[in-house]
Amino acid sequence: MNLSLAQRDDLTAVVALVRRYHAHDGLASPEPLEDAVAPLLGDNDLGRIWWIERDGARVGYAAVCFGYSLEFGGRDAFLDELFVLAEHRGVGVGGAAVDLLCREVEALGVRALHLEVAHGNEAGRAAYRRSGFTERDGYRLMSRRLR
Repeated sequence: MNLSLAQRDDLTAVVALVRRYHAHDGLASPEPLEDAVAPLLGDNDLGRIWWIERDGARVGYAAVCFGYSLEFGGRDAFLDELFVLAEHRGVGVGGAAVDLLCREVEALGVRALHLEVAHGNEAGRAAYRRSGFTERDGYRLMSRRLR
């Protein structure tokens, strides 16, 4: 199990997998999706996309976007999307990917990694807890779409 950084020439393959994830979760993809994905490919200050690889095959991806937090004392990041193909779920691939991802972003100077879990996704919550994530009692993620 390993991660590799998705590059600009991976755009078509990444977009295809992002579409699969969005369809799986019932999410509306921005159009053109390529415009949303491209800025995260390669070595980028906005964020990164990593391929999740198992036995030499790409079995998923993780998208991380960078920010900054006074509360956490520096650079933070948001695990925006994590997707593992169905046939590779339930065998620890996601958890191993999250653990590797934490090492990757920590090496980039990230002091805190945040994520969201859908209500009712108890398996996901349990997996993230096993990877060291804790819920922040008293806080609720809120969003406002600007465009």
